[in-house]
Amino acid sequence: MIDLRSDTVTLPPPEMMDCIYRAELGDDLYGEDPTVNRLQELAAQVTGKEAALLTTSGTMSNILAFMTHCRHGDEVVVGEGHHAVIYELGAPAAIAGVSFRSLPVNGMASYDIELLEQVIRTADLFEPPTGLIWTENTFAGDGGIVMPLSELEKISAVAKKHSLPVFMDGARLFNAAVYLGVEVSEICKYVDTLAFCLSKGLSAPLGSVLCGPADFIAEARRNRQKLGGGQRQAGIIAAAGIYAIEKMSLRLEDDHQNARALAEGIAEIPGLAVDFSTVQTNIVVVELTSDRLAQAELVERLREQEVLVVPWTKGRIRLVTHYGVDEQDIEEALQTISDVMKE
Repeated sequence: MIDLRSDTVTLPPPEMMDCIYRAELGDDLYGEDPTVNRLQELAAQVTGKEAALLTTSGTMSNILAFMTHCRHGDEVVVGEGHHAVIYELGAPAAIAGVSFRSLPVNGMASYDIELLEQVIRTADLFEPPTGLIWTENTFAGDGGIVMPLSELEKISAVAKKHSLPVFMDGARLFNAAVYLGVEVSEICKYVDTLAFCLSKGLSAPLGSVLCGPADFIAEARRNRQKLGGGQRQAGIIAAAGIYAIEKMSLRLEDDHQNARALAEGIAEIPGLAVDFSTVQTNIVVVELTSDRLAQAELVERLREQEVLVVPWTKGRIRLVTHYGVDEQDIEEALQTISDVMKE
C-alpha cells in the first residue's frame, strides 16, 4: 500500500524504536520521569517558551488550551475549517464550556484583521466576552498552508491591544518553519501558547506538546489530570518525541518536495486539478473537474489499486506525503491515479 491519507500513519524509524527501548523511566505524575522532563525542556527551548507539557494527542492539547485560557461561557475567535471546530467532536463546548466566533480563513491561513478587530467582545450584561484568539499553522483546511510571520504579527498586535491571549494549533508547526526557512521559535514569539504534534510528520507513535508560560503550564497540568491524562512511565513516549524533534524535523523538506512532485504530476492528469498556491508543505488537495468519477468512487478505485487517499470537502480528495512515502512511491501513485482516471 502507498498510504497518502495522512502523516499520522507514519511508523517510527528503527533508531527511534531503539530510543524507546533504552528510555530512562520514572513516575511522571511525581515529576520523576527524566525522559519526559528532558522532552518538555527541549520543547520549551525549541519554541522559546518557559515550559511545556506532554499530552497524548493534539486534541488533548487543544482542549487543555481552552480549559486553561478560558472561563465557562467565554467566546473564542476561531477560523472556519480549523481542526478544533470540525474534528474534535464539540469538545471545546462540552468540556471547556466555550463557544466559538468563527471567521473566514484567507489564503494566508489568517484572518481579515479589520474583521478580527470588530468581532472581539468585552464583558457586558448580554454578550459572552472574548477569551482567546485561535490560530492554526499550518492550516490543513485547503492544504498545508503556512501563515506568514507578518500576519501573525498583526494578529498579535490586535490581541495585545485587547489584552487577549493568542494560541496556535501548530500540529504541523515544524513544517511551517521549514517552509518559511526560520527557527520554530521565530514563529512562536507571536503567540502566547501553542501545541505541536509529535505523531505527524515527526513520525513518533503518539503525543503532543503544549508550550507556554510556566504558570499556564502548571494549570494545564492540573487540567490534564481532570481529563485523566496523567501518565506514569511516559518516558517511552517522550523518548520518541525527543528523537522526533532532534532528527525527524531535519527531513521534512523531503516531504515538501514529494508533495510538489505529486501535485505537478496530478495536474497533468485530465479530470483533476490542483491549486498550486496551496501546495506549500506536505498536503495536496485535488479537485475533481470531471463527472466521470464521483469522489467516493475515485477513493475506492484507488484503494483497490493499493493507493490510499481520503475524501475531503465536496468534489475534492486529499493526499499527504510523509516519512513512509519516497520518490518511487510518488511515481507509482501518479501512474495509478492516471490509470484509474482513464478507466
